[in-house]
Amino acid sequence: MKNTILGSLIAGSVLIASIAKAEDTVTAVHAFPETLIYTKSFLSFVDKVNEAGKGVVQIEVRGGPEAIGMFQQPDAVRDGIVDMVYTPGSFYGGALPEKDAMVTSNLTAVETRANGGTALMDQIHQEKMGLKYLGWFDSGVCYNLWTRDAPEFDADGNLNVDGLKLRGNAVYNAFFSNYLNAQVIDLPTGEVYSALQRGVVDATGWTQIGLIDLKWNEFLNYRIEPCFFSTDLGVIVNNDKWNSLSPEAQKILQNVAIQHEKDSVEALRAKRDEDFAALEAAGMQVVDLEGDARVNYLAAARETTWERMKTLMSESPQGDGNYDTLISLYYDPAADR
Repeated sequence: MKNTILGSLIAGSVLIASIAKAEDTVTAVHAFPETLIYTKSFLSFVDKVNEAGKGVVQIEVRGGPEAIGMFQQPDAVRDGIVDMVYTPGSFYGGALPEKDAMVTSNLTAVETRANGGTALMDQIHQEKMGLKYLGWFDSGVCYNLWTRDAPEFDADGNLNVDGLKLRGNAVYNAFFSNYLNAQVIDLPTGEVYSALQRGVVDATGWTQIGLIDLKWNEFLNYRIEPCFFSTDLGVIVNNDKWNSLSPEAQKILQNVAIQHEKDSVEALRAKRDEDFAALEAAGMQVVDLEGDARVNYLAAARETTWERMKTLMSESPQGDGNYDTLISLYYDPAADR
């Protein structure tokens, strides 16, 4: 009987220990198709977490926009349908206009992590949307305007977009509409290839990398410099899910995210250089704005977006009290391009 009791106690102890050390699972989706460089970056982060988190925490990727529509993903993670989403902040800018501080940033995630910008962005996400802002990935990459035909300029060297069928989206519409006075055609990323193919659009804003992945270079022949804005891709986690994770799981996720912020800056800048070389070898021509036209172009991209940010913040119940702080943490005049 003593042996039976002892055996039961041991078995019970093992069961309790196994329950106590149960591995946390975090479900995730990503905004873009797997073939795009940014999604590959996120999946690299997932691999790093799953390696470091064996026995503690694992991320289970359930797909991309084919699983949950890219514009529905922020609501899905907020509502707990999925635990984690990798997406541009601009896809939920209506609920959190503060993300425009990242859009207009001339710093990287490494710098904003160090100066407190990322901590403030996390706080705002938690207060406004019930989301943990885990990390700003793939920063340090900016946008260009890409066109099918040679761009035209006015007598002062400013870009002339009259007659240009310009694809827009939430990231840069304030700049395209309010400064360039362009008539934009809003299209999700997945529809741009066919729109270019059919001549529905003949120009688009897009980041410095990824054009080849998307095959848009089959139709676009000119890259206009300077580049503007910054990618605002990040990982958001349902707050209830985050709080339910073990402290060890939280630590692994956060530490790997911080390291990936650094790794992704270096990797994507190298990819940018490779893409530029490949595009130019295939005939892509680069056109530079110069002098005042260049200065005004960059200033307008930044200031029209800041204006949008301030207006939308002031209309929210929380107000625009963080506006100046966010600008100071995400934009350094001395570091301007």
